Amino acid sequence: MIASTAPAGKGPAGKGSHRQTQVDPLAPLRAPDDPPWDVYLTGTVFLDIIFTGLDSAPVRGTESWARGMGSSPGGVANMATALARLGLRTSLAAAFGDDHYGDYCWDALEHGEGIDLSPSRTVPGWHSPVTVSMAYEGERTMVSHGHEPPPEEPAPECPPRARAAVASLAPGVSAPWIAQAASKGTRVFGDVGWDDTGAWDLAALPDLRHCEAFLPNAEEAMRYTGADCPRAAAHALTEHVPLAVVTLGADGAYAVDRRTGETAEVPAIEVEALDPTGAGDVFVAGFVTGTLADWPLADRLAFAGLTAALSVQEFGGSLSAPGWSEIAAWWRRVQSVERQSAVALERYGFLADLVSEELVRPWPLRRAVPTIGFRRSA
Repeated sequence: MIASTAPAGKGPAGKGSHRQTQVDPLAPLRAPDDPPWDVYLTGTVFLDIIFTGLDSAPVRGTESWARGMGSSPGGVANMATALARLGLRTSLAAAFGDDHYGDYCWDALEHGEGIDLSPSRTVPGWHSPVTVSMAYEGERTMVSHGHEPPPEEPAPECPPRARAAVASLAPGVSAPWIAQAASKGTRVFGDVGWDDTGAWDLAALPDLRHCEAFLPNAEEAMRYTGADCPRAAAHALTEHVPLAVVTLGADGAYAVDRRTGETAEVPAIEVEALDPTGAGDVFVAGFVTGTLADWPLADRLAFAGLTAALSVQEFGGSLSAPGWSEIAAWWRRVQSVERQSAVALERYGFLADLVSEELVRPWPLRRAVPTIGFRRSA
C-alpha cells in the first residue's frame, strides 16, 4: 500500500478554477475520423448542497452548524465532471430544471467543465431535483427531493457517436440507447447500484449483453453471482461480459479480462477519507480513461483507484473529482515521502510520462460556490 501525504480538504469551500485541459490522455490515438466525443452518458442532474465540517451526525430536536458548505451539480453530473476533468471529450444528455438551480447546473457543466450539453434539454415547468448532503466522520447522510421528468426526457433517440458510453444498469429496465450506441461501435461500460428488489438476477439486467465492461462493488458482485469471494465473483461475471472489474473498498480492486485471460489486482491507496460521495463515479471515470488510452489492465486499475482516493479527501460529488493538477501534485508528493515503498512507487510509474512539474498548482483546488446567485457588480 502506498502512503500519501496529500492534505485532506477541511473547512469552508470557495471558488476555484474549473476546467483542466493540461493533459489529453488519448492524444497518441486521435485520428481525423474519430467520433466527436470520447464518452457519452445520460441520467438525472441534481443540485447538490453539501454541508461540511460537522462534528457529528445531526441530532433530532437540535440545530447543527456546519463550518463550510458548497453547491454543485450532482447525480449523473458527478460522472460527467470526473470524465471531463481527466481530459475526455464528454457529452451528456440530461433533463435540466426550468429554475435558477437548473440554470446554475447547466452553466457549471457547460462553461465550467467544458461538457457538451447539446443532447440535453431544459424542461419547462419542471424543478431541479435537489440533494442535501451532510459529511461527517468519513461518512455522509443525504436527503433528496425531486419529481420524475417527462418520459421522453432526457436520452435522445439516437445517441451521438462516441468512443465509449457509461450506462447505469437497473433491474428490469432496458434503455434502447445502449443497444443503439453499441451497434455503432461505442464501448459500453456498465455501472450498477443496489438491487432493491432483492432478486440479484443478472438476467434482469438485459443491457449487460451490450457492455464491454461491468463494474460492481464486491458485495454486488457476490450477490449477483452467488460466489463466496469477490475474486471468484469477478471470474463468474466474465461469463456474461468480457471484462469484469470488482471494487474491494479498502482492499483496492480486482479485474478479469475474458478476451485475453489477463487478471489484475491493485491495492488501495491509504488516505484520510472525508467524504465518499461520488468516489464510485470517479473510479469508473478513471478506468474508462485508462481503457480508452489503451493502458495495461493493472495501470487502469491503479489509475482508477488513485483518482477515487484523491476524491474522498475532498467533500462533495463533482466538487471532489480530481483533474491532472491534483494527480501531478500527488505524484510529486508521494515521491518525497521518506522510506516510501519502491514497489508501490513503481506501480504508479506510468504517471511519469503523463504529468510534469508545470501541471502542479496549489492543491487541493476549491471548486464549490458557497451561494448560488450572487449579484454581479456593474
